[in-house]
Amino acid sequence: MSKFIAGGCSFTLGNELSDDKDGKTPSNKSWAKLLTGDSDYVCTAFGGLGNSAIARRTFNAVSQNPDVAGVIVMWSFLSRYDWAMPRHKDLEDTRWATMSPWDTSMAADERHNALAGSEAQQEHWKRRQALMIETGVKPFAEAIYRHGANEYHETYLSWKSIIWLQNILEKKKIPFMFTLADNSLFYREFEQHKDQDPFMKALYDEIDLTRWFSFGERMMGFNQWARLNDYAYATTHPLDKAHEDAVQLMLPTFNKLIGDK
Repeated sequence: MSKFIAGGCSFTLGNELSDDKDGKTPSNKSWAKLLTGDSDYVCTAFGGLGNSAIARRTFNAVSQNPDVAGVIVMWSFLSRYDWAMPRHKDLEDTRWATMSPWDTSMAADERHNALAGSEAQQEHWKRRQALMIETGVKPFAEAIYRHGANEYHETYLSWKSIIWLQNILEKKKIPFMFTLADNSLFYREFEQHKDQDPFMKALYDEIDLTRWFSFGERMMGFNQWARLNDYAYATTHPLDKAHEDAVQLMLPTFNKLIGDK
């Protein structure tokens, strides 16, 4: 049976939706599942993933499923890294680690304040921190964010991952639709990342924006749209109604790019 493959972070997995089970299994209430309906659905999304990890996991699912009806991806924030670490039994596929600023001591106060209203989320991050220490990822993350992380490199890595997945799907003639959680993928406030230098402009020009859905002007993302329209939130994620209404906005583009094929 043909499968629909969804990629993304917690906004695609469906963290904090009414049927969420501690972010361990894909929600049936998320925009991606609602958009694909009763189709055979493979969700590669996971909370905290960055764009390199989203592309990697989506490609892995595509490579292991010979009959793919379509791919939908909600790209995430720039500041998350995906790294193949020395093997450890507790890493993804014994190899892969995702890191975000919240995994560092530098962002401890920000993380604490953001999660103050959710005991479940706080417990999740305590378990994550213990795992990061056990696997050796935490000191590596501290070093990256202290000495090497910067918006320019993160934009480059994200766009390269997007173009890589886009080109693979086009080569395999798999229809797809991309969208985004936040327009920081393309903008810093009103300035566009593509305008930084000729290299970034050339890289940007390789992205086929005719295959994208945005939630408003300047490539507004799902999370920004939900906050702007005062949808109810749990701790850091919009709840069921936002996903339901987002699908109604996305359906015409989805049908044009995937659903009618």
